Amino acid sequence: MFARAVRPTVSLARSLSTSTQNNAKVAVLGASGGIGQPLSLLLKNSPLVSHLSLFDIAHTPGVAADLSHIETRANVTGHMGPDQLDAALQGCDVVVIPAGVPRKPGMTRDDLFNTNATIVATLADACARNCPEAMICIIANPVNSTIPIASEVMKKYGVYNPNRMFGVTTLDIVRANAFVAELKGLDPARVNIPVIGGHAGKTIIPLISQCTPKVEFPADQLAALTARIQEAGTEVVKAKAGAGSATLSMAYAGARFTFSVLDAMNGKEGVVECGYVRSEETECKYFSTPLLLGKSGIEKNLGLGKLTAFEEQLVVEAMTELKASIKKGEDFVANMK
Repeated sequence: MFARAVRPTVSLARSLSTSTQNNAKVAVLGASGGIGQPLSLLLKNSPLVSHLSLFDIAHTPGVAADLSHIETRANVTGHMGPDQLDAALQGCDVVVIPAGVPRKPGMTRDDLFNTNATIVATLADACARNCPEAMICIIANPVNSTIPIASEVMKKYGVYNPNRMFGVTTLDIVRANAFVAELKGLDPARVNIPVIGGHAGKTIIPLISQCTPKVEFPADQLAALTARIQEAGTEVVKAKAGAGSATLSMAYAGARFTFSVLDAMNGKEGVVECGYVRSEETECKYFSTPLLLGKSGIEKNLGLGKLTAFEEQLVVEAMTELKASIKKGEDFVANMK
């Protein structure tokens, strides 16, 4: 009894809320994978989730059985295979999609396109039919293309709501916070750096000039730090030497974003996260910026803010690649049989 009384609680320090309304049904599509399992574990631990619905093409009953033994209130159900996808999604408030194949050494996120584009289109189709008003949070890469794909699929059903469709870029923010904190000897939980643009290579644009607390770096160090944030995913792919890509840090970031969405849905005010969404902020149709979240999704796009000349140049350099990735996603859906 004593041990139970002092049992530590796991939490995402920034994000795990004590909001009062905790009756959300959250689906994880791709729940058996390298991101899906730790993400589901973090969601199971949250008081914001009452029903955790897990879907994958294999192993989901085992993952669900394992998580269901954890002494937190979320009811866990496991759904496996295409025949059970609709059941997994019915009545969902939030759908998180880490499904897809991971990168291996030498691959870009765009190399994943053909496989993951089909997966995301199939899952978006099921969301459109079963939970058209849910918040859709897409982790599956290449995010720069998978958000346009999911959006176009939802449009075909007449249920597209740009305020409820998010590309989860949170890992870029988490990495930027961690790297800057390390360089400056700060507590990373107190560092916040907006990261705008997209979610691949040079489309990732950390706005270090807007960091709180304010930090400064010499030009050469700033360039190196920016490049490290942009290529951090590749850093992990290389370190894992063929055994996968960033899964644990992505699960943390995905949970952080999901908890922010749930907090805002529960009426918490002032919840801001960056996300890759339909946007009028630049000449790109989709662009990540800080978003004020509310009960119905995006309450206000907070835009790019004041940029330095260095950051403005990063935005210019990202545009061609970002536009091409968006068009590739839109064309994929246009050409679907």
